Amino acid sequence: MAVSRPGAGVWLSRLAWGALAYNVLVILWGAVVRITGAGAGCGDHWPLCNGVVVPQSPALHTVIEFSHRLTSGLSGLLALALVGLSFLVTAKGHPARLGALLSLALIVLEGLVGGVQVLLGLTADSTDPARGLVQGVHLANTFLLLGALLLTAFWASGGPKLRLRGQGRALGLIALGLVLTLVLGMAGAVTALGDLLFTPAPGTPLDTVRRDFGATAGLIENLRVIHPMLAVLTSTYLIWMVGALRRLRPSPEVTRWGLALIGVIGVQMLAGSLNVALKAPAWMQLTHLFLACVMWLVTVTLAYRALSAPAARPSVAPARAGVNV
Repeated sequence: MAVSRPGAGVWLSRLAWGALAYNVLVILWGAVVRITGAGAGCGDHWPLCNGVVVPQSPALHTVIEFSHRLTSGLSGLLALALVGLSFLVTAKGHPARLGALLSLALIVLEGLVGGVQVLLGLTADSTDPARGLVQGVHLANTFLLLGALLLTAFWASGGPKLRLRGQGRALGLIALGLVLTLVLGMAGAVTALGDLLFTPAPGTPLDTVRRDFGATAGLIENLRVIHPMLAVLTSTYLIWMVGALRRLRPSPEVTRWGLALIGVIGVQMLAGSLNVALKAPAWMQLTHLFLACVMWLVTVTLAYRALSAPAARPSVAPARAGVNV
């Protein structure tokens, strides 16, 4: 899809892909904030840090939390630049404009959700069940933001618009796959929070499940078992979906990204199993989160390619020649 200024369109594409990669790094740094317990490094102040714009002689937790706020703020500036450049170099009605505006809106919402978490004290060692809800919402918004940035990058690079009308069964399969992946990510965020707050005790994973449903267990502990169950269900569905889409939308792109999704699912399932077996060390949690981001982006890419590919033509049986009697 052409832009009004082809030379400047290259810069728009680079900015979109750069913003996507940068936001993945910001997400991982946010996980470091959670893992280190530095979420309360700026106290219960937001957007200020301990009541000031720039903290003086900060402790380590304050440095970690404040740096996360700075990197998140830069995400907002990148989104603003993406909106401005998209309106400058593309024609009216170009989908890159919509993608850039949606990305900016989701980044603003991301900051607001993080602010609510701080102002309500749902950080550090808080075991309030509301923290699990906010953590899940935060992850869902994060995934939607990555999806919006990815689509913006595709459109800025000349990719076609999405075709939603007349997609029939393919659209339904894709919508369910995206929803399941999103819910899986939300459940994973709650599980990661539970692993942080309730350090796994010695014993087998079955022992951990028993403790999670013990008399003294809280809601966040109760929810930890849901994530692995959802992982099996969602992975099974996505693998089946790949086969269905290859029949409904036969194209090299759909085949390529379908196989990529199956591969990522296999690696992610292995990482999840190791995370449980090793009792969720910090490096494994970061690896698991990174793979979750990759799995989401590959799923969105497959959806985009499938909804941009022509439908398969129904096969018609050859007519039989008549027989004269």
